[in-house]
Amino acid sequence: MTGAGAGANLLALRSHNAALVLDLLRTAGSDGISRLELAERTGLTPQAVSKITARLREDGLAAEAGRRASTGGKPRTVLRLVPEAAYAVGVHLDRDEVRAVLVDLRGTVVGERRAALDLGAGAGAVLTAVTEAVRATVADAVPVPVANSMRVPVADEARATVKDAVQVPGADAVRATATEAVRATATEAVHVTATKAVRATATETVHVTATEALPAGSLLARAGSLLGVGVALPGPLDHVRGVLHRVTGFPEWDGFPLREALAERLGVPVVVDKDTNAAALGLAAGGEGGSFAYLHLGTGLGAGLVIGGSVHRGARTGAGEFGHQVIQLDGPPCTCGDRGCLEALCLGAVARGDVEEAARVLGSGAANLVGLLDIDVVLLGGRTVAATPEAFVRGVGAVLGARARRTGEDAVPVRVAPGGGRVVAVGAAQLVLGPVFGRGDG
Repeated sequence: MTGAGAGANLLALRSHNAALVLDLLRTAGSDGISRLELAERTGLTPQAVSKITARLREDGLAAEAGRRASTGGKPRTVLRLVPEAAYAVGVHLDRDEVRAVLVDLRGTVVGERRAALDLGAGAGAVLTAVTEAVRATVADAVPVPVANSMRVPVADEARATVKDAVQVPGADAVRATATEAVRATATEAVHVTATKAVRATATETVHVTATEALPAGSLLARAGSLLGVGVALPGPLDHVRGVLHRVTGFPEWDGFPLREALAERLGVPVVVDKDTNAAALGLAAGGEGGSFAYLHLGTGLGAGLVIGGSVHRGARTGAGEFGHQVIQLDGPPCTCGDRGCLEALCLGAVARGDVEEAARVLGSGAANLVGLLDIDVVLLGGRTVAATPEAFVRGVGAVLGARARRTGEDAVPVRVAPGGGRVVAVGAAQLVLGPVFGRGDG
């Protein structure tokens, strides 16, 4: 992940500069940061910073956080990010479960939903399950994303940045009309009081009475404070186009335009990535530095790679198919169609109850990555690891330690990734938040 870089005093880069300022406000935390410090750290002029922060305050994204004593002159006013001004949804679409989380601008989870799922049930059933999980998560945590009859705190530039970054096809994906905003159904409704409102477009506000209801779908489409939805699932897939390839074990998904289909249903920008890439992105955004590999062992096995601070997806966004490296010629068949894959051997050992063998096999794959990429740390995650984390850390660490003794190098440390079962879903939300803060990994 890249930090705040030098700004540019050009009108064409106004959104870029606003993103730099937002990122510094986010990293400053509740203590806040002064306009002078913002100018010094971005390279922008004080006048440019004043204009940007004025817009951010108007949109409700920034607020005053008190005054700081100055070494000369009057005390400096410091500004802070308003985390609840906007939200993102992250979805982990696994082979047998869907998990959705709602996070605020700081990435803090404020809502969560889990439900059983069969990824092989067909596109219609899966899309419905994801849509309902997203709607329920938003409705449970933020029934109406405005307080009283005030203007919804939205950064239009930030929302446009997300929409451009994830390349949602067609401007109609986020366009709303006043009529649609107040359409209600008998089964999906979020009631709002007469003093609350939802923003229908950048310039229109629709007021709703206490007896009227806002359908959950409209909530997503009209709620300016929802920046978008990130969806992470097993690969391979095309991250740029949001199109699935032959998902391992589910070839029927080949060529399915998941991003476009979900954006049409949800009415907000959607970005799609592999589960391991999303997890790696979330870990990097959460402070994991350097180059690392996140190894996810759950219903399948994959890797998310962060090289030099950025997620490595490859030229065709196909990097990280870690589980399908062949380590045993003519070995047991794998769901990918090959034989002797790391995933088949590892999951086979798990099925037999031989956790030590599964950890040793996983360690062999990790050693290949360490030798190939010279990474700093190996992080382990996924439900299978979570069941016996100490055994996997010990087993993978033993293989890497043996390699280090042979090569004379320092052993690469092995840790369980923070975040537990949420790590993929939270990372999926970062796919949406990244562009808002000028971080291109999203």
